[in-house]
Amino acid sequence: MTDLVTLGEAMAVVASTELGPLAPGHSARLSFAGAEATVAIGVSRLGHTASWIGKVGDDAAGSMILAGLRAEGVDVSGVGVEPSLPTGLMLRERRTSDHTRVAYYRRGLAGSTLSRGDVDEHLVAGARLLHITGITPALGGTALEAVRQAVDVARGTGVTVSLDVNYRSLLWSRGEAAATLGSLVRQADIVFAGPEEAHLLVADSSPLSMARALADLGPRQAVIKLGADGAVAVVDGSAVEQPVVRVTAIDPIGAGDAFVAGYLAAHLDGAEPIERLRTAATCGAFSVAVMGDWEGLPHRNELSLLGGGDVHR
Repeated sequence: MTDLVTLGEAMAVVASTELGPLAPGHSARLSFAGAEATVAIGVSRLGHTASWIGKVGDDAAGSMILAGLRAEGVDVSGVGVEPSLPTGLMLRERRTSDHTRVAYYRRGLAGSTLSRGDVDEHLVAGARLLHITGITPALGGTALEAVRQAVDVARGTGVTVSLDVNYRSLLWSRGEAAATLGSLVRQADIVFAGPEEAHLLVADSSPLSMARALADLGPRQAVIKLGADGAVAVVDGSAVEQPVVRVTAIDPIGAGDAFVAGYLAAHLDGAEPIERLRTAATCGAFSVAVMGDWEGLPHRNELSLLGGGDVHR
C-alpha cells in the first residue's frame, strides 16, 4: 500500500552554474529531473509514501537517478532497467541572468520505452492516488499505452486519478495533445493546467472560467496554475483562489511540479481546498527560491518557514 503512484521519465541533468553560453571550462551541477519524479519526491518530503514507475538505462545516470529517489524515500521497485539504451539527458544553460535554455536528449532512449508491461497493476490498485502528466503519453506509443493501462487500473479499483496537463510542444502537436489529453481529463478526478495548457481543451477566457470548463469535463477538482499570479481552482463546484507566496526567484524550472506535489500531499492529508492551494503555493515558492528541479522542495516541518523572519535560531 502506498499513498501515491506515478509513472514517467527521469533524465540526468547537467546544468551550467555560470552565466553565458556553454563553453569549455564552465562549471556545472549534475543532478536528475522528471516531472513525475519531482512530484513523488515532494509528496515524500511532506510525509506520504510515494512510488515511481519508469525506465532507466543500465548506466551511471540511471544508477544516480535510482539512488537519488531512494534517498528521498521514493519506492523504485517498479522501475525497469533497459540494458540496451542509455538514460536520457537534460542540458541546462543559463544564457543570461533572466533566461535559461533547456535542451532534451530523450527520443528513442530508455525512458521513452515505458510500456504496458512495465506497469505494476498491484502497486497502482493499492495506491490512494495515481498521478500522471501530459509528458509521458507524448514520449511515444508504448508510453501512452502505459499511461492508459495505469489509468484503467486506477479507475477500476477506485483509486483517485490526478493529471497535470504539462503540454510539451516539442513532443507533439496541439491537435495530437488535445485529443489524447482530452480523453485523460475526462477520466481524471483532479486536473492541473496553466492557462495556455487549459486552452488546448476549453475556450480561452478568465482562469476561473477555464477551471469551471475543465471541471465540466469530469474532474471534481480543476486547478489553474498562474505562476507569479497564484492559482485558482474549482473544487466540487466551489471556486477557490490563492495568491502567490512571494520569494526571491532563483530558478523557475520545476515550480509547477512542486505546486502539484504540495496540492496532492494536502489532498492526501484530507485538507480543505483552500489549504491544498496554500500548501501548493508554498511548495512552488520553495522551489523557485533554490536552484534545481526538486532540490528546494520543503519538508513538512518547513512549511511555515516562509511566513517568519529571515533568521531562524
